[in-house]
Amino acid sequence: MNGQISNKAQLASIRRYILTEGSEKGLEVLDCDNGKLRFLLNVSKALDMMQLYYKGENLSFVSKNGFTAREIPFARRFEGGMLYTCGLDSVGGREGHELHGNLHNTPARVTAAVCDETGIRIEAEIRSTALFGENLLLKRRISCPVQGDTVLLEDTLCNEGYLPAEYALLYHVNLGYPMLCEGGRVETDAAECRPRTPWSAEKQAEWLQITAPLPGQEENCYFLALREPRATLVRPDGRSFTLSYSGDTLPHFIEWKSMASGDFALGFEPCTTFLDDEFAYRSLAPGEAVSFRLSFEAKN
Repeated sequence: MNGQISNKAQLASIRRYILTEGSEKGLEVLDCDNGKLRFLLNVSKALDMMQLYYKGENLSFVSKNGFTAREIPFARRFEGGMLYTCGLDSVGGREGHELHGNLHNTPARVTAAVCDETGIRIEAEIRSTALFGENLLLKRRISCPVQGDTVLLEDTLCNEGYLPAEYALLYHVNLGYPMLCEGGRVETDAAECRPRTPWSAEKQAEWLQITAPLPGQEENCYFLALREPRATLVRPDGRSFTLSYSGDTLPHFIEWKSMASGDFALGFEPCTTFLDDEFAYRSLAPGEAVSFRLSFEAKN
């Protein structure tokens, strides 16, 4: 007990609301604040993280599209957001599949939303099913302590069907201004860095650098082999963001950089598979489950 506290909302809170205007109309949001970190969870979109704030400052990339409830083509709908989960049917661009898969567009069913003196805990379920096809259940848990610097995401994917089920997962974590700015740098323990495109090869010397935005600059993409499952963005003033993840179940990592004016973004992408000709499914036997973990940490 603390006689200085009138209401626990002075320390931490969860607020649930539905957006009512423009393209966002109809989106259901959980607004979570632990006193230091504030994060918005999109219940309508797989409980993905719309934005993450640290001490009131935005860390996330939000595209010019903003957030939308409309089902329109990917390039006009992709919001970025702090986390856009790609899968389960596909990741990247593959013929016959929506770009980055169908999971993000699946509404979540919230099963728990708790805020107490220890912290915040949100639990939800997202299903991927098809008649005569798969029956996959993703159980998602997002938590953080009061006044903590870290948000933890824990996913468990279960095959509730009677046949083996294929899946692919890519966690598209997107950083933007003001966390992302000229003079910043990426820190990783990379054993290998392979460019995905000729332009990325041309700019490979700058793969760890955040340069000034330029109009029409082509995006860069690199396939990395990390010795430690961790990547950090450090701003010139020392503020940092670190993504750590379960390297045993997410054995691959992609860095996406867009240094284009108006589309200025950095993506950290732990995944089960690389893209293009290197794409490969993983499989779950009937009744089998696999777990994934991501940690979002901000520091001064």
